[in-house]
Amino acid sequence: MCPNRPEGASSESAAVARAKVVALALRQATASVGGVGALLHGWDRRSGRLTLEAVDRVATEAARSWAELREMQDEPPACALRRGVLVQVTGDGLGTGASGTVSLPLVSARGPIGTLSVLTADGGGAPDDVQLSFLQAVAAWTAERLESARGLPPQPAAGPEPEQVRTAKAVLLTTALAEAVTVQDVVRTVAEHVLSPFGADGLVVSVFEGGRLTRVGEVGYPVEYLKRFDGPLSAGMPVTDVVRTHRPLFLESPAQIYERYPSVRDKILMGTSPKMAWAFLPLVASGRAIGVSVLSYNRPRPFDQDERALLTTLSALVGQALERARLYDVEHARAQELQSTLLPQELPRLPAAVAAARYLPAARSEEVGGDWFDVIPLSADRVALVIGDVMGHGIAEAATMGRLRTAVRTLADLDMAPDELLSHLNDLVSDLGEDFYATCLYAVYDPAGRRCSYSLAGHPPPVFVYPDGTVNSPAPSPDPPLGAAGPPFTTHGLPLPDGSLVVLCTDGLIESASQDIDQGAARLLRVLSRSGTGAARFTATDQEKDLGVLEELCDTVVSELLPDRGRTTDDAALLIAHTRAMPASDIASCGLPDDPRAAGRAREFVRDQLRRWGLDDLTTTTELLVSELVGNVVRHAKGPLRLRLLRSRVLTCEVYDGSLSTPRIRHATFNDEGGRGLQLVAALSRRWGARYLSDSKCIWAEQDIPETAGAGAAA
Repeated sequence: MCPNRPEGASSESAAVARAKVVALALRQATASVGGVGALLHGWDRRSGRLTLEAVDRVATEAARSWAELREMQDEPPACALRRGVLVQVTGDGLGTGASGTVSLPLVSARGPIGTLSVLTADGGGAPDDVQLSFLQAVAAWTAERLESARGLPPQPAAGPEPEQVRTAKAVLLTTALAEAVTVQDVVRTVAEHVLSPFGADGLVVSVFEGGRLTRVGEVGYPVEYLKRFDGPLSAGMPVTDVVRTHRPLFLESPAQIYERYPSVRDKILMGTSPKMAWAFLPLVASGRAIGVSVLSYNRPRPFDQDERALLTTLSALVGQALERARLYDVEHARAQELQSTLLPQELPRLPAAVAAARYLPAARSEEVGGDWFDVIPLSADRVALVIGDVMGHGIAEAATMGRLRTAVRTLADLDMAPDELLSHLNDLVSDLGEDFYATCLYAVYDPAGRRCSYSLAGHPPPVFVYPDGTVNSPAPSPDPPLGAAGPPFTTHGLPLPDGSLVVLCTDGLIESASQDIDQGAARLLRVLSRSGTGAARFTATDQEKDLGVLEELCDTVVSELLPDRGRTTDDAALLIAHTRAMPASDIASCGLPDDPRAAGRAREFVRDQLRRWGLDDLTTTTELLVSELVGNVVRHAKGPLRLRLLRSRVLTCEVYDGSLSTPRIRHATFNDEGGRGLQLVAALSRRWGARYLSDSKCIWAEQDIPETAGAGAAA
């Protein structure tokens, strides 16, 4: 008779055996890739959770966040279990100083039982093919030993799943492919619905373009290993035959592939490739091969007839989905290219303002949007700041955005007031049809008057950050959106101290499914308040440094208000401008009599002021200009008259009068004694024009300041 064993001895010995297996597995896994630590999770199929069972060289506090994981989480162990393949990610997920994580599923004959994860060393580089192959061998040994330690009867070697199970998962794949939009969506869908059901360990999806295969996605392979196969199609390769014949190819062992394709022996080396069996599946659409998908296995295995037939059927579904996704990607890329060309490629650096901007397309939208922004130089060093949003998404909306931006620039060149400009823009949007609407904010900063005027059409109001760091967000009642509004629009204005910031944004930055627009606007104010954007951070002369501060501020605002860019469903635009007032020493003005003496008085004022500024070389031309401008007012308009000179990058002459009549160039004949004044103004100036105030108008002309004169004036 056998001696009686103490009660529980069997379970205790099993637990000891399991602990030894786990300890050895963790040490070997860490050593195999030169890692800094390892973790082992057990899998409970009923609860759908991974539970941390043991760690090696990982602090308990650091591992706590992975103590229990759900199957659908994005952490590496959950991804490896869900996909059924090795998963590599970069980054220090546990705060241990590691450079990345490698996770593998532990799969026994009865199915997945857990995961094995290794934290890779910082600065050690990604594990190579040999290290990964050894790590996979450690995982396979661990799964087998853990199953034996449980005292369960042995099971036959893992084979394909029952036909009814595979068929059910094929239905899930079909449904998921119907929802896949981009090429990467298709690759992820295949990885999630094909690898595990068919026991595969690796996937490569390639498209056929220009006589060569281009990889669009891979799972379970190091990228460096796959680069060996990049290049044009050549004879003697499995993928070449699959593309040529449109027929699948199943190779059940390295011996088969070496016998049939000797040329691959130099690329697939037993010592470096962990793959031992392959299914090369053609991706066919509209009767032509558009690519190849390759399923690979870490051990030799047979493919029965049912499995071959089902894989062939699934490859046809993948081919159709991939072709549709490629067409979408091409059209989407063209739409994004169109949109990017419609937005300003570089914002101008002007004496009165330097600006930085961000355009953030929606991460989860299938169409491009209609957000836009612009910075437009105006006369007298004034600056127009514009931001808008065409409602909806699509090519039509992007094209409408381009038309509106062009219209705004055209109307801005006419020096229109903000309310008048929006009235004309509203007519344009209304003519596009009842389904087109847009919001817009048009602001004008005047550096001489140190004032900002703006009008709103259904758009979030601007935010002003003063030099002392104070944040001001006026909340006027906005007019309705363009296309739904009825003029007149309202013009709002406020004084703006030198060195203030003007912050404009679209609703996509401050409104989302998790917060309404008021909450988002409040968050924006808090971010700007604590960002330290006072006058001390900006210089008086170096616009390059000021631009760097603005770029940093844009990044801060975006990261704070849109922390999860991958989940945004609306486009967002942000424009921040740092304003500079014109020094009082660069502004000179005088009143003029409303009679023929005005021209002589204006010439005297010009001679005296240009001498003070050291711009004597411009005296003769400027005298001619002001004589014609003042004479034109005396003959055709009415007082009161005023002359103003502005010195900046250019010299600007402005003549104000009390008439709203429009000056125009006449075609004087040979015998006419007059009518050539504005022709002379156009010939002598770099540009000229007129702008209208509430009860008067201003005719202005600009001249370039010679570099030598500018240097003398500065001295």
